[in-house]
Amino acid sequence: MTEMTDHRTHVVVVGGGYAGTLAANHLRLRRDIDITLVNPRPVFVERIRLHQVVASTAAATLAYDTLLSAGIRLVVDTVSGIDTGDRQVLLASGAVLNYDYLIYAVGSTGTTPATPSGVPGVAEFAYSVAELESAHRLRYVVTDLPVTAPITVVGGGLTGIETASELAEQGRSVTLVCGGILGPSLSNLGRRSVTKQLRKLGVDVRESVAATEVRWDAVVLGDGAVLPSAATVWTVGFAVPDLAARSGLRTDAVGRLLTDETLTSVDDDRVVAAGDAAAPSGHPLRMSCQAAGPLGAQAANTVLSRIAGNEPAKLNQAFVGQCISLGRSHATFQLAHTDDTPMNVVVGGRVAASIKESICKATVWSIRREATRPGSYFWFKGGNRPARLAANQQVALR
Repeated sequence: MTEMTDHRTHVVVVGGGYAGTLAANHLRLRRDIDITLVNPRPVFVERIRLHQVVASTAAATLAYDTLLSAGIRLVVDTVSGIDTGDRQVLLASGAVLNYDYLIYAVGSTGTTPATPSGVPGVAEFAYSVAELESAHRLRYVVTDLPVTAPITVVGGGLTGIETASELAEQGRSVTLVCGGILGPSLSNLGRRSVTKQLRKLGVDVRESVAATEVRWDAVVLGDGAVLPSAATVWTVGFAVPDLAARSGLRTDAVGRLLTDETLTSVDDDRVVAAGDAAAPSGHPLRMSCQAAGPLGAQAANTVLSRIAGNEPAKLNQAFVGQCISLGRSHATFQLAHTDDTPMNVVVGGRVAASIKESICKATVWSIRREATRPGSYFWFKGGNRPARLAANQQVALR
């Protein structure tokens, strides 16, 4: 821990997801910092459980007072802009927060094409599981449907697979429209493991065919087939809030804040990014809580180094794999190289389901432990940065 001074530094963390909450707790390594966490919701959302919200098998929300270290101020509001010149965060309520350093951890969401170039009917008739509110809306719809009513999930990425599995396990009639291959981020063995369980659950998997139109009661496919659909779930695409661009900060094509390898904005060394909305050297990591937590800790370390007058460390992070739930009793754990490329090695079945549930619980536990023991957070290091970009571009919403 660095030596204390009489000056108190104010750090504002924008976004209270996995990265932002971990970053706020990690900043407590210094007691001469005032920390404000700004989040639009009064509760923490376990995004990795949102597919369970749809099937009513989890709530996916936690109270911040069980996660944040004592002394961290929570402001429930939406950030409308960042004035980097005056170092101010402008809130939708009209309030203004001054900062010395800002950690940009606004997260990500799914996309619902509403433009003429998008898929017709998605904005009007499809449902999303990318946000807590949209997952709740879909849950209400699913709850009111007869168990025999057909449900279509569009998107063969991990979110689509998990949502389709969760619903099919309850005896519902589910079709999964992949667009391309099922699970593009998986190895061949991992894909076979997932496919086998989907078949056991009765999911009708449509590979190599895309949805070209969504209607109120059907989905039209590129091969001309029309699938009856009482509820259509759209899990395709990746988007981030446009806050950085609106605030005059440079972003990549998707809208992620461009940073150097210390996660510092290329435009302002008082702004540091973490999580899904960060693009270090233009090479973003895969959207996942596995990436978000370590990015949050490293972003906080960058701020702590700058306060202490030290050179911040470069990003150092490795992946270990992907764990995909296939209902409550089965899963597939896909092992990966440290650069996030998949090995042709998997663990499946009930053992993998136990691993997946342990990961979900451990993710929350690690945030709580960081709140009481700042600096205790551990992450794997040694991953190859450039190689991750190719893997990241293959993954849809996750």
